[in-house]
Amino acid sequence: MAVEIFNPNPTIFTSSKPSKSLKPESIWVSDPFDIKDDADTFESDELIDQDEIFDLIRSINDPEHPNTLEELRVVSAPQITVSGNRIMVEFTPTVPHCGLSTLIGLSIRVRLLRALPSRFKVDITLKPGSHQSEIAVNRQLNDKERVAAALENPALVQTLEQTLANAMLRGQPAE
Repeated sequence: MAVEIFNPNPTIFTSSKPSKSLKPESIWVSDPFDIKDDADTFESDELIDQDEIFDLIRSINDPEHPNTLEELRVVSAPQITVSGNRIMVEFTPTVPHCGLSTLIGLSIRVRLLRALPSRFKVDITLKPGSHQSEIAVNRQLNDKERVAAALENPALVQTLEQTLANAMLRGQPAE
């Protein structure tokens, strides 16, 4: 069965270095033995910024090519907005007729759902004017029922796991 390639020759960009020195484990898991006696230790939730969100999604593999979303410039730090507990990620498909845009957006959503505390609301959208089915894709990516239904499909989940296989590298090169 032949698979249609939507962009056979994408432009590949070099990856930037991670913005901060990051440990390979989740940034949201604290060491239970590293608790301080300060009264303000538990006073406020840890704040995050667009660079931290970018580090979480930059190493997601493109479903069609052996490159990351960062290398294909599908995602970049300026396309991420963090405002309180609301995170908005805008991504740019490599071609306006990309049939895998929904899968890419779903990969971003799943990566953030797995890495962030539940207090965050995440909106995933296509860059305005970057896709011929922009409105329909945005609607699918931000509809809880559609996302839940997609995540019940074993074949789709297997493909998602492949795109997320190196996501924990967070900007570090694969070994």
